[in-house]
Amino acid sequence: MEERIVITGLGAISPIGLSAKESWQSAIHGVSGVAPITHFDAADFLVQVVCEVKNFDPENYIPGREARRMDRYEQMALAAAKEALAHSGLEVTPENAARVGVIVSSAIGGITSYEEGAYTVRDKGPRRINPFLIPMLMPNGAAGLIGITHGFQGPSFSVASACASGIDTIGMAWMMLKTGLIDVAVTGASEATITATAVAAFDRMGAMTRRTDNVPQPFDAERDGLVMGEGAAVLVMERESHARARGAEIFAEFAGYAATADAYHITAPSETGEGGSRAIKQALASAGLNLEDVNYINAHGTSTPLNDASETRAIKATFGDLAYNIPVSSTKSMTGHMMGATGALEAIFCVQAVRENIIPPTINYHTPDPVCDLDYVPNEARETPVNVAISNAFGFGGHNAVMVVKKYL
Repeated sequence: MEERIVITGLGAISPIGLSAKESWQSAIHGVSGVAPITHFDAADFLVQVVCEVKNFDPENYIPGREARRMDRYEQMALAAAKEALAHSGLEVTPENAARVGVIVSSAIGGITSYEEGAYTVRDKGPRRINPFLIPMLMPNGAAGLIGITHGFQGPSFSVASACASGIDTIGMAWMMLKTGLIDVAVTGASEATITATAVAAFDRMGAMTRRTDNVPQPFDAERDGLVMGEGAAVLVMERESHARARGAEIFAEFAGYAATADAYHITAPSETGEGGSRAIKQALASAGLNLEDVNYINAHGTSTPLNDASETRAIKATFGDLAYNIPVSSTKSMTGHMMGATGALEAIFCVQAVRENIIPPTINYHTPDPVCDLDYVPNEARETPVNVAISNAFGFGGHNAVMVVKKYL
């Protein structure tokens, strides 16, 4: 019988909580992470609000000297991994170290450090550059540091597929576990892109809202752009036999994954949603599930006019009339768009949804859009049986990734 892959640990640092539990509680209570920009002086910016992680002190998780040699995205990744590993009860030993893989990603990497380094070279000259700059900015830095910190010696790498990175990363871990290359995967993603350069660039391309109240608004007729977020989410995933042998508590089954490409445009999604639809169908097929088995869809739901319309079409193209009976919500309405890390946090929200039979809401939803006409769980969480949840992530470049989480029975 084919080995099942299970989830035994959760960790998160997000705009709505400094742990997986706090982030989930905030999500089901409709807490917004939106606040004025504090990471840099935004006085001259048209964008004024983002979803920053509040009150994060890396020295609560990492010795101060080491923390100062890391980018913010790496600090948050290590903090989330520390929580996930403690939650899982996994102990590393000389016997199992080589069977634990670390697949943790960032779509953009250490842009904070890169930006500061560029200013340093310009203003102070090349001899003043931070000697730790390269490991601070490289997207695989978080994976390497987690492995070094905990002594994991299995495969260690990062995946970069824009906003699909988080789900693609967990999907890669799932495939390695399924094939028996490893017994345990520490997997997820982290992002810290709230910098002057990144905010200006996303605003310049028309992706971000310039409003300050009741934003973001996924699937709402008044939606006009995303709110940038940051944070990290890490899961511990294991082969079922390994988890049961060590007596681990199992929270859910990671049942399926698929990825497709639109091959359409470098930033805009395909208007038909065909690529996203194929990814959903393939993910369900990989899980051995039927369309009618799905009880909840955690949407990509960025609050941009094009994305939300395209995703709605993808869901309807996949499920047909069933689409109108499946609750769909965008937790980005609370966390903002954490870029590559969002899919990993939304994986945790799917795990919690099937554990607790609660669907988090889409907040700031007030005006229905005729183009987006599904059940978006407006403004309040919903208690309902959730045996199967899927999560969509659609990234720049036409990357589509979908994961399937199942109640563990």
